[in-house]
Amino acid sequence: MLLQIPEVLTAAQVGDARAAIDAAEWVDGRVTAGHQSARAKDNEQLPEQHPAARQTGDLIVAALARSPLFRSAALPLHVFPPLFNRYTGGQSFGSHVDNAVRQVTGTAHQLRTDLSATLFLSDPADYDGGELVIEDTFGVQSVKLPAGSMILYPASSLHHVRPVTRGARISSFFWIQSMVRDDGQRTILFDLDLAIQRLAGEQPDHPSVLQLTGVYHNLLRRWAEL
Repeated sequence: MLLQIPEVLTAAQVGDARAAIDAAEWVDGRVTAGHQSARAKDNEQLPEQHPAARQTGDLIVAALARSPLFRSAALPLHVFPPLFNRYTGGQSFGSHVDNAVRQVTGTAHQLRTDLSATLFLSDPADYDGGELVIEDTFGVQSVKLPAGSMILYPASSLHHVRPVTRGARISSFFWIQSMVRDDGQRTILFDLDLAIQRLAGEQPDHPSVLQLTGVYHNLLRRWAEL
């Protein structure tokens, strides 16, 4: 499942995030790349332990917790602390697949990367190029979203970032370990949840609301890994 989640951050929150991270010192983005990814990666990144990265990452994680659409689609168990990258002057990231397991820097905690997320922090009009291109069973998708909006997709997907030929593409990227590791099962639960919400909104007393809610939770109980 590939899903756009609009307005994860408000315009004011994007402004606060940019003020914090734009003033920080950036480093070579290959510091967090695996062996295969490092050969394809050409961008800048905010150091993981930089105060601006941690402050803005906390802002994003709090916003995700308030997003019913994110919670329904991702069924998050763990969210990797958000990272931040910047592309300018022709920089790009060639085709790659994200590492299956990530270790949270400075801790013993490891996270299985079921889902990848990119939260855009630059408006599309501010740069040329920089589309996130995702390839999977759903075909090839080219993504370039308004600042504050996010794309969520399976971490197993082959993906790349096209060269930025004008301006700067700034975004946050991170991974989610879901309670349900299988993308097909997550998609079934997501579609069912949306259908229940729609029916409950239109006919709150319909007996199928209770029945379908029971089906949803019984499937989640069967598939969830905690």
